[in-house]
Amino acid sequence: MDHKKLSNLHKIGAVSSLSGVPTPTLRVWEQRYQTFQPQKTESKHRLFTDDDVLKATLLKRLTEQGHGISNIANLSTTDLNKLLQQQQETNQRKARTGLQGQSASVAVIGLTLAARIESKKFTLSFNNQAIRITDIFSNLTEALAATFQTKTQILLIHTNSLDAAVQVDIHRLAKLNNSLQVIVLYNYGQEPVIDSMKRSGMIVRREPISDSDLADLINSLRVVDTQSSAAHLPSGTVIPARKYDDIELMRVAGISSDILCECPRHVAEIITQLASFEQYSRDCLNKSTEDAHLHSYLSTVSGSARALFESALEMVAKHEGIDLRALSK
Repeated sequence: MDHKKLSNLHKIGAVSSLSGVPTPTLRVWEQRYQTFQPQKTESKHRLFTDDDVLKATLLKRLTEQGHGISNIANLSTTDLNKLLQQQQETNQRKARTGLQGQSASVAVIGLTLAARIESKKFTLSFNNQAIRITDIFSNLTEALAATFQTKTQILLIHTNSLDAAVQVDIHRLAKLNNSLQVIVLYNYGQEPVIDSMKRSGMIVRREPISDSDLADLINSLRVVDTQSSAAHLPSGTVIPARKYDDIELMRVAGISSDILCECPRHVAEIITQLASFEQYSRDCLNKSTEDAHLHSYLSTVSGSARALFESALEMVAKHEGIDLRALSK
């Protein structure tokens, strides 16, 4: 058997460890419901795929929420994920009291990463912040060829190797789906490529990374809870990318204004400073896991404030008759 193929296959004990499903239960699901069709080695060992790991994880979550295994054992991972998201949305609606953050939509590329995100252990480490897994793909090639079910706010990607070709594919995928933010986890990578992706605003981290650290990365992209309906940014949603770069803001700051307090200049300068600090905090998240909670929070606060001030700049520009689109040319 091909050694490369073997690297993506798992013995039943590994599937149990990764999914949290006891080995005897996996055997029952396989024999009674034909949930899995593992390959067999010459020595009669059963080998399971990454898709099997994800399926076992999803089945565990759904059976814990009351679904009968006989009713769902033969559903695809896509259908199981949809069912789990529907169940979670129902639970969130029942638990909702007062103002509560909206869930962020996430597309996951990499089956083992998807299994990890779908696990109850990760959900607990995420401190009850709601995320919706809208799409799951085995790899970038499959994701690029597919039609996403819905607009995805966050792309969460795992790749074994991070080189220039993979970088191009990731940028293409983000552009095709208008994703607001991208998190890339890799095992081996080229430093120039990694630095380039970080400069473009992506979060790039080398594996292994703990569940709590991964949750911090995702939380760093979510709008801070302002408890204000006038903020124009729903609490819990994903922080949008920068609307205006430093050059455009410099042009705004240089425009003479009829407002005595020179609001366009001051707001433009504040946005520039907040964007710089947002990037600094994100760089700290990229470099190490030390003080990760702190830097995640700082990135969230500065990013939320930057997005709010961008909305304020648009209000000032409208009042002053300034065409911001013309400044980007």
